[in-house]
Amino acid sequence: MYGVDLSPGMCHAARREARKRKLRLRVIQADMRDFRLPEPVDLILSEYDAINHVPRRSDLRRVVSAVARALNPGGWFFFDVNNLAGFDKYWRGTWWIEKPGVVLAMRNGHNLKRRKAWCDCEWFVQEGRLWRRHTERVEEVCWAQGEIRDALNAAGFAPVQVWDAAPFFRGGDVTTKGCRSYYLARKGRQIRP
Repeated sequence: MYGVDLSPGMCHAARREARKRKLRLRVIQADMRDFRLPEPVDLILSEYDAINHVPRRSDLRRVVSAVARALNPGGWFFFDVNNLAGFDKYWRGTWWIEKPGVVLAMRNGHNLKRRKAWCDCEWFVQEGRLWRRHTERVEEVCWAQGEIRDALNAAGFAPVQVWDAAPFFRGGDVTTKGCRSYYLARKGRQIRP
């Protein structure tokens, strides 16, 4: 099993957690647009709207090509994306979350014509009697279903299945109908003469 992330901090945290749980996981620091695995695999998961974080429209095909290169023939690619309805519903206004030792403020916005959304995060972590401030800007690109299907088909994936994610998030306001989609695509098998 492999884990891939661009962030050195997330790679470090994943390695630490894998050791703690005694999991056989090799973590690779790489960009999803051009990662390579040491060997082909049968399944690649990209969850929690990671594909929305690809910064340029031209990069979607690079991501899908990297995934296709990493999969065995007949392998599966499962991922989720936030949709335009989700940008409009969730990426607006200010959210405030307060838990013991952590305070988070998120100022959200979106441009539906450009199909982009952003969140300026500012959080404070209590360290003894003092609080340390952190900031980060998160940006997402919304992919139309046709763009995703075209990229998958160009990389040799067929069939492609799509589900609305809302039924999988019962009992909360995390995702509502039309806001997020799950995709499952299978890499074509090589035909041997």
